[in-house]
Amino acid sequence: MSATMLRRALSRPLIRCNRWQCVRNLFVQLPETHEMLRKTCREFAEKELKPIAGTFDKEHQYPREQIRKLGEMGLMAVAVPQELGGAGLDYLAYAIGMEEISRGCASTGVVMSVNNSLYLGGILKYGTEEQKQKFIPPFTTGEKVGCFALSEPGNGSDAGAASTTAVLEGDHYRLNGTKAWITSAYEGEAAIVMATIDKSKKHKGINAFIVPMPSPGLSLGKKEDKLGIRGSSTAQLIFEDCLVPKENRLGEDGAGFKIAMSVLDSGRIGIAGQALGIGQAALECALEYSGKRESFNQPLHKFQAIQMKLADMEVRLQSARLLTWRAAMLKDAGLKFTKEAAMAKLAASETATFVAHQVRLETQLDMSIL
Repeated sequence: MSATMLRRALSRPLIRCNRWQCVRNLFVQLPETHEMLRKTCREFAEKELKPIAGTFDKEHQYPREQIRKLGEMGLMAVAVPQELGGAGLDYLAYAIGMEEISRGCASTGVVMSVNNSLYLGGILKYGTEEQKQKFIPPFTTGEKVGCFALSEPGNGSDAGAASTTAVLEGDHYRLNGTKAWITSAYEGEAAIVMATIDKSKKHKGINAFIVPMPSPGLSLGKKEDKLGIRGSSTAQLIFEDCLVPKENRLGEDGAGFKIAMSVLDSGRIGIAGQALGIGQAALECALEYSGKRESFNQPLHKFQAIQMKLADMEVRLQSARLLTWRAAMLKDAGLKFTKEAAMAKLAASETATFVAHQVRLETQLDMSIL
């Protein structure tokens, strides 16, 4: 399906679950809109992502052209309203799309994830109208991608302990400090950055800022040499007297901690979808391998011990998928979803690790660490 056809299909009225449906049951069958999205994303992943995923990962190569194509399909801004350049869908659609894209290439998936939920999601919810018009449309097309800068070398992702500081000087804030493990650091063209304005107020003394990249006083650390997902750069953002316009403050004064917590809740749905895609791809490798590899004149999948392992993988994936969809549906229905998003991320990430471990060590499939 072409990008034009997909956008036309996605322009149909979206079938959403109401609050009662969301609490009482899960979909027995996905709505037509979401099923079409799932099929389209899977076809794209098979054709455009799987053939390049291994090479891009080994060579630390950014999937620039693939990201552009995702932008054309509306997948770099799934839940952003169409008037701002997005697809205008919901978080269930986002979770489904994340899984299918990550199934083809986890590096492409993580770029899609951060841009959708952590960067665009934060500005969409807390930005002024001027900020939305300036910092959302250019990041929906895949030509530009955004970053989210919370974690620090000494504080991890503890949003209440940010040592990066922001001092108001006239019509600018002066930022100093270091952010660590920032996805898309080398490709990003803007970042949401958390910085402390008043240490005495603890978590109420933190602001969020939209920082264009590059900016004077902002430099990048070396690219981290990761075990996987190496098609997306991960590096430090180093602020040394970096001046940020006052109008780039995101949300109210002192609202940075609240913004970080809210954005991370939504981000966990995307990470869960990404982990599901990785786990599903690993399971499919196991199924293919166990059907081709023979022992004692029969395929491996004929042995009960192997069948039990494959069944265990499938059960865990299906369970994590339902948790992920439920968290997304709760968010779409306007209900609390913090706990459910955390559960989904935990279940999906542990499932992906379990499945990859089983595939690599138990069925002896020669594959790299995911």
